[in-house]
Amino acid sequence: MKKLILVVLCLSGWTTGASAQVAVIAHKSVPVDTITSSELLDCYSGEVRLWRNGQPIIIFDLKPKGKVKEKFYEYIGKTSSRMKSIWMVNMLSGEGDPPQSLESEDEMLKKVAATKGAIGFISKTKISHDVKVLAILEQKNK
Repeated sequence: MKKLILVVLCLSGWTTGASAQVAVIAHKSVPVDTITSSELLDCYSGEVRLWRNGQPIIIFDLKPKGKVKEKFYEYIGKTSSRMKSIWMVNMLSGEGDPPQSLESEDEMLKKVAATKGAIGFISKTKISHDVKVLAILEQKNK
């Protein structure tokens, strides 16, 4: 019985770790193949608005709170509420609008695949060949 409980606990821990893996995705036209956390923060905060080829950076966000969104914002070193306040300041100062918030990861995948210059994030398990993967945010063991 103890072995069965141990196996169930191990499997549930493995599944939780896998679901917390996040992929940063971009439209295939984006001229980079990798991106760092500081570069992502620059994009999401509006500090950088163009890709190096001059194409506008179009960022997308997830509306619902969840592990994927939490992990992404942890990676860039901000909370989602802090990012909302940054976007509000940018909007009020005329420096840019907040990103479009999407209802689901499936919608995020479709919008990024269909929008030149777009960048977003989804669960690693949702990756498709329709987008370019710029980073995989692996779960950290605590």
